Amino acid sequence: MMRARNGPETWGLVSRALHWLMAAGLLAMLPFGLWLARTQPSLGTLWLYGLHKSLGVMLLVLVLLRLVWHRLSPPPVMLSEGVAPWQLRLAATSHRALYALMLAVPLAGWSASSATGIDTVLFGRWTLPRIAPVSEAWDRRGFALHLWLSVALAVLVAIHVAGALWRHWGHRDATLRRMLGWA
Repeated sequence: MMRARNGPETWGLVSRALHWLMAAGLLAMLPFGLWLARTQPSLGTLWLYGLHKSLGVMLLVLVLLRLVWHRLSPPPVMLSEGVAPWQLRLAATSHRALYALMLAVPLAGWSASSATGIDTVLFGRWTLPRIAPVSEAWDRRGFALHLWLSVALAVLVAIHVAGALWRHWGHRDATLRRMLGWA
């Protein structure tokens, strides 16, 4: 039977669902956001910006849920047999950086959107509170920060995927199978 909580050596259903929802969301949002960064806003594209912001807030909520869930159901022990200590430290550091960026990217976008003075409405229904004062200077800087943090996140996601694939095919351990629920 599939367990909701993490075990000492297995990822539970909740952790795996949150991981793959975040993965799908990030793999969709990163190229979408980079495309939007090169698109001139117009009446025809405003809804795309609204969709991007709505999905970004959903990803922020998901990462916050993941952090709470990690406190309630700690992750299983990292597989370390045959892995160099520096690689384990690198993996742990990259996971912390992923979480930091998954928080920082939407917060920077929200802050920059707040600085425009234009309401951010989620899915056409709910208005987000402003978290920054209206400021043309912060509007420009905030969106630039949002873009560069997004690029850093995309690079780190690529490294994360490469590391998981290396552990699966190069090292032949159960890291990826555990996250897929096949171990």
